[in-house]
Amino acid sequence: MKRSLDTPTGTVTLSEEGGALVALEWGGGFEDSSDLLREAERQIAAYFAGELRAFELSVSVRGSQFQQDVCAVMGQIPFGETVTYGEIAKQLGVPAQAVGQACGGNPLPLVIPCHRVLGAQGLGGFSGGVGVETKVWLLKHEGAAGLLI
Repeated sequence: MKRSLDTPTGTVTLSEEGGALVALEWGGGFEDSSDLLREAERQIAAYFAGELRAFELSVSVRGSQFQQDVCAVMGQIPFGETVTYGEIAKQLGVPAQAVGQACGGNPLPLVIPCHRVLGAQGLGGFSGGVGVETKVWLLKHEGAAGLLI
């Protein structure tokens, strides 16, 4: 099932399989509905309204164990805080470049906050929305914009 919703960063589509969210992609055109998709839509709207700091949704990260591990670490980064690819790499005992690739492969950006992961010397990339501009918007929304000045 897929459901699209408008956000300040563009239209996003949520995908549900087996009772869990499995993807969030920018783009739209889907109107399926389920309890989980409606709840995800409600929580995303609350996040953008400044009323929600942490998502509480059933998610399933499809991918390698490494992808799942990186997503699990990203999911623990608090609202308005950031970490570097290197910090996650050190925690997992892997190269920072591998963490960057796993961040880029995050199937649920926003819900699993890969926008909160930065490079050692700059923003790093972002695969959602219109790229780095969307990452900057999300960081400003969360009050982490002081890092950008």
